[in-house]
Amino acid sequence: MTYAFDTTRLPAVPFGTEPPGRFEAGLPALVRVLAERREEFMATRQIAPDVIERLKALGLYRAVVARRFGGDERSPAEFCRMIEAIAEADGSAGWVASFGVSATYLAALPEPTLEALYADGPDIVFAGGLFPLQPARKVEGGFVVNGRWKFGSGSTGASHIGVGITVEGDTTGGLPRVAVMPAAQVEIVPDWDVIGLQGTGSHDLVVRDVFVPEEWTLIRGGAPSVDAAIYRYPTMAFAAQVLAVVGLGVARSALSEVAAMAGGRASLTGAPRMADRAHVQIEVAKAEAALRSAQAFFYEATEATWQTVLAGDRPSTEAVATLRLAATHAARTGADVSRAAFALAGTTAIYNGHRLSRALCDSLVVAQHAFLGEGTLMSAGRVLLGLPTTAGFP
Repeated sequence: MTYAFDTTRLPAVPFGTEPPGRFEAGLPALVRVLAERREEFMATRQIAPDVIERLKALGLYRAVVARRFGGDERSPAEFCRMIEAIAEADGSAGWVASFGVSATYLAALPEPTLEALYADGPDIVFAGGLFPLQPARKVEGGFVVNGRWKFGSGSTGASHIGVGITVEGDTTGGLPRVAVMPAAQVEIVPDWDVIGLQGTGSHDLVVRDVFVPEEWTLIRGGAPSVDAAIYRYPTMAFAAQVLAVVGLGVARSALSEVAAMAGGRASLTGAPRMADRAHVQIEVAKAEAALRSAQAFFYEATEATWQTVLAGDRPSTEAVATLRLAATHAARTGADVSRAAFALAGTTAIYNGHRLSRALCDSLVVAQHAFLGEGTLMSAGRVLLGLPTTAGFP
């Protein structure tokens, strides 16, 4: 099956108005690599180390790092478009790349720790497993960490890993504490056996008696220790957004694949070409409208909140709830569009390894993430109705 991604096409919503940077210039070559190696990622259950290095070279991991540490301080919309473009080529690669957003909550580390973290440059590849939170023992100068954590996406290619801990007497306002350590101190248990996003390497993480200095811990969602506009953008909403756009990219690839198939020869049964069938024409038009509408809502909400941040104001609860709503809607629309594309292809798409079966499963896994579940719809609805927000939202 030939992959239908057009390497000359950037995402439907343009990147920033500045001249194209290293990522935009390198995107076509990256897309070709991802398309060629998609089956490898599935088989090995990870994105290969040399591909992670390619993402680093293209500036993915410095994109939302503050300029004072050598980063690019891309806007949230620009970063999301980067992830969407990668996900269009391969969902797993997009998912792993999305954790470049980690720079925004690593900003809650103390300033001297950040200076040490970025001492050799801003291209830090961070991964982690937050839950289940594990108790850590308080000792002089820090914590002794033990435990096992789920969903360590991208951990096989990370230089640093964070795990969620609880500490007796901790006053974090209910937000989890994260212990950050070199990846070499973490055992990765290769147990990622799932129906979609197989290449993300979201294995279990095991830590045994590792001492983590207190200054190498942070409160996830806590206030940044240094000031930069990108660090004032709502952190947890941003974390949900970068996952949601993976679903948008995957859905776009599914529609591209249907378009490529539709122009082919008549079916084996003698039925007309897909492109000549009225129901295919109608369903493709409906899917295109749904996908573009979800994208428009997503980026409209993102840009509006970013302009509030740039003006020096704090985004309102309503604005942040809208970000969460737009992210959940994008993920669910991506799954709906991919499912529609899969259905249009009939039995052709049911084989393992077919682009549309992959898109279907990848998009469903995106929409299953806790950040993008039914609870976010309920919580956003409460805000829209003027009711008190639920704990931990937005």
